[in-house]
Amino acid sequence: MTPTPAPLDAAPLTQLKGAGPDMAQRLARLGLHTLQDLLFHLPLRYQDRTRIAPIGSLRPGNEISIRGEVQLTDIKLGRRRMLLSRIADGSGAITLRFFYFSAAQRAGLARGSWVQCFGEVRSGPSGLEMVHPEYRLIDPAADGPQQETLTPVYPSTEGLRQQALRKLINQLLDDPALLADCLPELLPAELLVQRQMPTLHEAILYVHRPPADASLHELDEGIHPAQQRLAFEELLAHQLSLRQLRERQDRHAAPPLPATRTLQRPFLGNLGFQLTGAQQRVLEEISHDLSRAQPMQRLLQGDVGCGKTVVAALAALQAMEADFQVAIMAPTELLAEQHRRNFAQWLEPLAMAPHWLSGKSKGKVREQTLAAIGDGSARLTVGTQALFQEGVEFHNLGLVIIDEQHRFGVHQRLALREKGARDGRHPHQLIMTATPIPRTLAQTAYADLDISVIDELPPGRSPVDTVVIADDRRDAVVTRVHAACREGRQAYWVCTLIEESETLQCETAQDTAETLQAALPDLRIGLVHGRLKATEKEAVMDHFKAGDIDLLVATTVIEVGVDVPNASLMIIENAERLGLSQLHQLRGRVGRGSVKSSCVLLYKPPLSKTARQRLATLRETNDGFEVARKDLELRGPGELLGTRQTGLLELRIADLQRDQALIPIISQCAGHLLREHPDQVAPLIRRWLGNGLRYGSV
Repeated sequence: MTPTPAPLDAAPLTQLKGAGPDMAQRLARLGLHTLQDLLFHLPLRYQDRTRIAPIGSLRPGNEISIRGEVQLTDIKLGRRRMLLSRIADGSGAITLRFFYFSAAQRAGLARGSWVQCFGEVRSGPSGLEMVHPEYRLIDPAADGPQQETLTPVYPSTEGLRQQALRKLINQLLDDPALLADCLPELLPAELLVQRQMPTLHEAILYVHRPPADASLHELDEGIHPAQQRLAFEELLAHQLSLRQLRERQDRHAAPPLPATRTLQRPFLGNLGFQLTGAQQRVLEEISHDLSRAQPMQRLLQGDVGCGKTVVAALAALQAMEADFQVAIMAPTELLAEQHRRNFAQWLEPLAMAPHWLSGKSKGKVREQTLAAIGDGSARLTVGTQALFQEGVEFHNLGLVIIDEQHRFGVHQRLALREKGARDGRHPHQLIMTATPIPRTLAQTAYADLDISVIDELPPGRSPVDTVVIADDRRDAVVTRVHAACREGRQAYWVCTLIEESETLQCETAQDTAETLQAALPDLRIGLVHGRLKATEKEAVMDHFKAGDIDLLVATTVIEVGVDVPNASLMIIENAERLGLSQLHQLRGRVGRGSVKSSCVLLYKPPLSKTARQRLATLRETNDGFEVARKDLELRGPGELLGTRQTGLLELRIADLQRDQALIPIISQCAGHLLREHPDQVAPLIRRWLGNGLRYGSV
C-alpha cells in the first residue's frame, strides 16, 4: 500500500488493496468511509484460534480450531446437494459439511490431505460435525507457527465476509509508519502517565489483535484498558465540543432582563399555594441568568407534577417585566394547548393574555397573531413548531421556553433561537424536560447547558400505587374502574399499539371506548385521540376536568401536560409495549390531587425479560430519577435523550452506561486540555465528531 500524506479521517478506503468500488459500497453501509473509520470499527467479540484441540475432546457448542487427515470426501444428494468430508486426528473423527462448494474445493479435500479448520461443533446425523468451517490445507510434517493472537469478529453487513474485513484492517495495522504519520497521539504525555493509559497506537493494536492470554471477559464487557483508552478519548472529544459550544454562546450578547417583581408579586399572590423550596432555589438560578448580558442556556429537569410550569411562568414574567417577548414551544397541540390554558388562567388577571400559534391557525386569526408577534403587542406566545416557520417575525424576543425538548429535532430548536437574534443579541433559552436524566448522562449530553433540578414534589401529592395485571383479568379491571367512578372519582383508560400508526391507535381507542360504554352503560365515557381537531380535544378535556366525564379513553396524546386532580385511576393497555419513561409520564397524570391514586399496567403474556424488568421497576418506585436510571440501563442513552431523532451524541466506542465512571475524570481533563494544550482540542473533536459540530448552535 502506498503511504498517503492525508490524515486518516480524510484518506478514502479505496486506497487499500481489495477495496474497490463494490467493497467501498458495502463498507459504506457500515458507516465506514475513511481509513480512520476502519481503525475505529472495533470487534464485537473474539475467537480463540491460538490452540488446536484434539477432535476426541470436542463437545457440541465448542467454537474451536482442529486439524486432521481427510479420510473420505463425497457429494451427498437429497433435498439439498452437499459436500461431506470426514477428517480424523487419531483421537477422534468429525464431518465437515458444505452446502455451497466448487469442484476445486472437492478436489482439494482429497483423501490423505491434511486440513486445519475453525468452526462451531454441532451434533449431526452421523456424530459431531462443523457446517461451513473456515479451513486451509496444511503440511502435517511442517509444524508451522500457530496464530499468536485472538481472532476478531467485526460488525458486518450482507456480502461482507469477516476475512475481507480482517485483511483490510491488517493492511493498516501492518504499516506502523503510516499509523504514526496519520493517527497522531493527541492526548498529552502527562495525562497518559497520570491515568496509566496506553498510547492510542497501543490501544488500537491491542483491540484488533489481542494476545492469546488476553482476558476474554474484559474484552467482551468493553472494560479492558485498551478499550477504555479509546472510550476515554471519544467522551473527551464530546465534552470538549460542548465546552467550546458553551464558550461561543457566552461570547454572544443577550438582553439583560432584570427582575423588578412588578408582575411576579401579584402572580404569586394569586397562585393560591406556596412554592416549594426546590422551586424557589431553581427560580433564583434562572432569575440570575436572565439578568446577565449573556444568553441563558439552562435545562430545567423535574419529575412529573413537580411544578416546572409555574417556574417557567415566573421566568416569562421576568422577561415581560423588562418589555421583551416570550415564546413557549411544545411538541404537540395538546401539550401546547394545556400551556396556553394554564398561562391564560395565571396571566389574564395581570392583563397579559397569551397568544396562540399552531399549524392549524388559519386565515384572519393567524394574520392577526402574526401581526401582534411582529409589532410586539403579543407579549407571550404559546405554540407548536409553527412558531419558527417562515413568516413568523418577533419584534423583540427575549426568552424562549422549550418543553419536552427531546421531542424536537435539533434544527427545529435552532430555528426558534435564531428567530430572536437581532442586532447581534440572542434570546435566553430555558429548556424543560419531565424525563429526569441521570447526572452522569446529563454531564456528558448537556455539558453546554447549566442544569437545574426540581427534586421536591408539592405537599399533598400522594404516591401512585402501581399494579401489574395480565390481560386475561381485564373483566376484574373493568369492575374496579366502575366501582371507582361510582364513588365519584375519575379514570383514564390509555390505548397503545406497537405500530407507529396514529390512525390505528385512534381506531383502537374508538373500539375500546365503544366496548367499555357497552359494558358500563351508567358511566359517562369520553374519547380523545390525535385525529380530533384541537377544539374537539379541548372540549372533551374541559368536560373531563369539570367532572362531566367519568372515564376518559385516550391514546398516548395525554402523556404530558394534562392536569385533572380528581382523576385517581389509570389503566394502561399493552403496557409491555411502552418504554419506562413513557409509562412513568403517563402514570404522572394521576396522583395530582390528595386522593389515593392507582395505575394498572395491563399486559399480554408472555413477557420478555426486558418488559418484565420495566414493569417491575414501575411497581417498585415512583421516583423519576430511579426510573430514568433503570431506563438508561435497559434501553441505552439514545432513546432516553431522544438522540435517535436528533443525531446528538452518537457514540462509536464509548457506552454511557458502562463508562459512566470516566465522566467526572473527563470533565477535569477537558478543562486541563483547554488551558494547557488548546492546539490539541480541534484535532480531537474532528477525529471523533467529524461534522457533528453542525449541531453545535443548539
